[in-house]
Amino acid sequence: MLGLVETKSVSPVFVGRGEELHTLNEALARAGAGEPQALLIGGEAGVGKTRLVEEFATAACRQGAVVALGGCVEIGADGLPFAPFSTALRALRRELPEELAAAAAGQEEELTRLLPEIGDTITAQAAGRHDEEGMARLFELTARVLERVAADRTVVVALEDLHWADASTRHLLAYLFRTLRTGRLVVLATYRADDIHRRHPLRPLLAELDRLRTVRRIELARFNREEVGRQIAGILAAEPDPGQVDDIFERSDGNAFFVEELAVCATEGCRAGLTDSLRDLLLVRVEGMPESAQRVARIVAEGGSTVEYRLLAAVARLAEDDLIEALRAAVNANILLATPAGDGYRFRHSLVREAVGDDLLPGERSRLNRRYAEALEADPTLVPADERVMRLASYWYHAHDPAKALPAVLDASVEARRRNAYSEQLRLLERAMELWDTAPESVRDELRPVDYTEVYPPCGCDPATTPLRYLDLMAEAAVAGRLSGERERALKITKRALHLLEDEGDPLRAAWFWVQRSRLVQALARGDGWKELDTAQELVRGLPPSEVHAEVLANVANWSMLHEPGPEALSAAERAVEYARMVGAREIELNARLTLGGLTVDAGALDAGLAEMNEVRERALEEGVAHVAGRAYVNLPSELEGVGRDAEAVALLEEGIPFTRRFGLLDTEAWVWGNLSKSLYFLGRWDEAADAARNALRVGHSAKPQGAGALCLAHLALGRGDLAEAARQLTAARDYLGTHDTMPQQSVPLARITIGVAAGEGRLVDVRAEIDRALAAGFPPGTARYGWPLLLAAATAEADARSLPVAAQGRAEALARILKAAKKLTTGAPVWLAHERWVRAELARAEGQDTADTWSDVVTAFERLDRPYDLARVRHRLAAALLTASPGDDERDRARELLRLAHAVAEHLGARPLADSVALLAQRARLALTRVPDQRSADPAEALGLTSRERDVLRLVAAGRTNRQIAEELFISPKTASVHVSNILGKLGVSGRGEAAAVAHRLGLFTVDALGPAR
Repeated sequence: MLGLVETKSVSPVFVGRGEELHTLNEALARAGAGEPQALLIGGEAGVGKTRLVEEFATAACRQGAVVALGGCVEIGADGLPFAPFSTALRALRRELPEELAAAAAGQEEELTRLLPEIGDTITAQAAGRHDEEGMARLFELTARVLERVAADRTVVVALEDLHWADASTRHLLAYLFRTLRTGRLVVLATYRADDIHRRHPLRPLLAELDRLRTVRRIELARFNREEVGRQIAGILAAEPDPGQVDDIFERSDGNAFFVEELAVCATEGCRAGLTDSLRDLLLVRVEGMPESAQRVARIVAEGGSTVEYRLLAAVARLAEDDLIEALRAAVNANILLATPAGDGYRFRHSLVREAVGDDLLPGERSRLNRRYAEALEADPTLVPADERVMRLASYWYHAHDPAKALPAVLDASVEARRRNAYSEQLRLLERAMELWDTAPESVRDELRPVDYTEVYPPCGCDPATTPLRYLDLMAEAAVAGRLSGERERALKITKRALHLLEDEGDPLRAAWFWVQRSRLVQALARGDGWKELDTAQELVRGLPPSEVHAEVLANVANWSMLHEPGPEALSAAERAVEYARMVGAREIELNARLTLGGLTVDAGALDAGLAEMNEVRERALEEGVAHVAGRAYVNLPSELEGVGRDAEAVALLEEGIPFTRRFGLLDTEAWVWGNLSKSLYFLGRWDEAADAARNALRVGHSAKPQGAGALCLAHLALGRGDLAEAARQLTAARDYLGTHDTMPQQSVPLARITIGVAAGEGRLVDVRAEIDRALAAGFPPGTARYGWPLLLAAATAEADARSLPVAAQGRAEALARILKAAKKLTTGAPVWLAHERWVRAELARAEGQDTADTWSDVVTAFERLDRPYDLARVRHRLAAALLTASPGDDERDRARELLRLAHAVAEHLGARPLADSVALLAQRARLALTRVPDQRSADPAEALGLTSRERDVLRLVAAGRTNRQIAEELFISPKTASVHVSNILGKLGVSGRGEAAAVAHRLGLFTVDALGPAR
C-alpha cells in the first residue's frame, strides 16, 4: 500500500567490508569459470550481514549473474520447511522460466515439494514414496536442477537467517555444499553468530561444514572508530562532530545497526531518554510513534518475519485509512519496511521485532495469535498457499487452544510429510502428542487415521471410520524419525508404544512396532536387528494373513538372505509372497519375490531364480515401483556375478545407474556402482572397476555401500601389488561396515583381503589365524560365491610359503581344515566348479604334489569363463608345472605360449605381482615372452592374419564393447559380430575377450584415442 520509502537511517555509503566483498567477488569469478562456490557469512545481530549480501548481489547483477534470494522464515518459534529454497527457486523461475523448466523436466512431481507451482500440486500430494532415501532423493534432484540452471550462466543463491532454518533446510544446504560439482553457481548463507549457543541446532552443521575444504566461512567483525565515523557521515550527509563519533562508537561498540539507531536518536533529540539497556535502545523509536502505529508494530511482531497487508488488516481491525496512517508512521520512523512486492510488511531489523515481541504480555501474545488464526481460517487466501497450513498450526498452537491446535498441527504434519520434510513432520507429531490429552475428547473423536497418517498398524478396523488413536500418532512419528535420521527419538517412541501395547492384546500392532525397532537398531549400530524381528515373527505366528504378517515375513526373509541364507530363509520368503498376494500388498509381494529369487539362485536353481528376479525387475519398472526396481538393479546383477555371468551383470548395472540417479536413489546407486566394480574386475577392466568403486564411495549416503566401494578398491590394490593401499582400503571398509551387523557377503570378502595382505607381507601365522576365524563362523548355504575365493586365498598362501621353514609346522592341519571346508561348499555353477578345482590344485602344490594334469583341468575350467585375470593366474601355474619336470620341446612350446598369454594379461591390467612372477619363470626357463611377427609385414595385425573387418571388431572388443554394441557401430548383425569375435580369439590363441584386449594392448595395435571410451 505504501510501497518503498527512503530509509534515512541507512548510510548510502557502503562502509568497510572491502576484504569480505573481495572474497565474494573472487568466488563469483571462480563460479563464472565453472567451479561451484559455497560460502557461509556469520556475524552478530546488526553487524551488517544483509547489507554485505545486498552489495554483493548488486555487483553480481551488474556482471550479468542471476541472483536468487531466499530467507529462513520464523513464525513464532517454527521455521517453514525449505522456505529459503522455495523462495530462491521461485525467484529463479521468474528470472529463468524456460531454463528452470528444462532443468526440472521429468522430475516436476518430486520438485513440487519445494516449489508447488512447478507441477500439479494435487497429483504431487498423492504421489511419491516415503522411504529412507526420500529426503536424499529430493536433495539430489535439487542439486542437479541448480547445476543445470547454472550450466550456461552464473547463478547466485543467497539464503539469509540460517539460525532460523528448519532441520530440512539445514540438511539440504549441507547436502548442496557437499555435492555440488559442476555449474557456474554460488551458494551462500548467512547466520547470526551470537545466537548459536551450545545446543543450537545449527551448531553441528557449522562444525560439519568447517571440515569441508570447499566451503569458505566469512566472519564479520564490528566496525572500528574510523568506519563508524564514515557510517555516521553517510547517515547525516555531513561530517559528524568527533565527540559525537566517540560517544556513538563507545555506546554501539562498533555494531552497525546500533550505530544507525544512536545516530538517528541523536539527530531527533531523544538521546537524553536513552539508557544503556539494549532493549531501551531498540524500543525508543517504537515508543515515540503514535499509539496506533505502536499497536500495528506489536501485531506485525507476532505475525512472523513478514505479514501480508490483507492479513494485517484483518487482525488489526482498523479502518483502512487509520491502518494506512499507522503504517505510514511506522515506515517513516524506519521501524517497518514494505516488502519489495508491496503486499506486506516486515521489521527493518529482526532485533527490533524481537524487542517488540518480548515486550508483549503473555495474554496479549495468545490473543494476537488467536486473531491471526481466526482471520486465516475465515479467509485462507490471506497468505501464500504453500505457507497456509504451517502458519495456521503455529498460530493456533501459540494461542494455547488445544481444541483448534491439535487438528491444525496434524494438518501441518501431513504437509511436512508431503514435502519430505520429515524432521518437521516429527516435531509437529510430537507437538500433537503433547496436545493430545488436553484436547477435548469430542475433537479427538472427529479425527481419522486416514486423514493424518500413512502408517496404519492394524487394529482390525477401518482407518476411514475409526477415530485416530494416540498409538497411530506414535507409529507415524516413529517412521518420520527413521526417515529424518532422528533415530534416537524414533527408538524412544517405539519403546513407549510397545510399553503401552503390553496390556492391549494387539499382536499385529505390536509386531509392526518391533519391525520398526529392528530397522532402528541396525541403523544405530546397536545390533543386527534379529532379536526384534524374531519377536515380531512370534507375535504373528498362527494369525490369519495380513499386510503386517506379510511385511514381517518379508523382513525375516531378507534378513536371513543377508545373514543366514538357507531353507528357513527360503520358506519365509515363499510365505511372504503368498501372504502378500492374499492381502493384495503388491510392493511387499514384489520385494519378497526378489528375495525369493536370490535365495533360489543360492539354493542351486540358477535359471529359475534369475528368471524370477528379472521378472520382478520388469514388473517393478512397468508399475512404477522405483525402490523395488532399484533394488532389482542391485540384487539381480549381484547374483549374475556370483555365478560367473559378469558380462550380463554389467549390461544391467549400466542400465541401473541412470535409473537410480533419475529417482535420486543415492544408496541404491552406490550399491550399483560397487557391484559394477566387482564385475568389471572379473572381466579384466580394472581401470573402469576402480572408477566405479570410487563412485560408490562418492555417491553413497550410508556407510555400508561405501564400505563395499572401499572393499573393491582393496581387492584391486591387492591384485596390483600395492599392499599399503590394500591395507588402507581394508581398514576403511571395516570402519564403514562396522561390527554390529556382520553378514557373510561382507565378513568373508573382508577376511579374504586380510589373508591376501598378510600373505603378501609374509605373515603366514596371521593368514592361518584369519582362515581359522572365518572357518569357525562357517559358510551358510548359498555363500559359495564368497567361500571359494576365501579358501583359494588361504590355499594359495600355504602353497606360496611351502619352502619357508616356518610353514612346515602346522601345515598339514591347516591344509586339512581348508580341504574339509571345501568339501562342504557347493559347485552348482561353472565358476564355483572351476574354483573347487583351483583350490584342490593349490592344496596339492602346497604339498609339492601338483602336476601338469592337475593344472590342465583348472585351465580348461577357466577357459570356459570370461575371467582373464583368473585364467592368467592358472596358466602361469600350468606353465610352472610343465617346466618342473624335464620338459620336451612340446611342453616348452606350450609353456611359452601359456606364459606369453598370462604376461600379456598381467601387463594390461597392471597386475605387477603376476607379471613379475611370469617374467621370472620365463627367464629361468630361458623362454621368450614375445611372439615374433612375420617379418614380411610391419603390421602386427596383418601378421596375425586379421582381416580388415576383424581388426575393426578387435578395436571395439579392446574398448570393452559387447557384441550388440559392435553390431550397432559397424552396421552388422549381432550374430555376425559374434562370428568375427570367435575368429579373432582363434587367431590370437586366446580364450576370452579380456585376453584379446590384453594382446591388442601389448602389441600396440590401437592408440588410446582409437579405442575411444568404453561403454
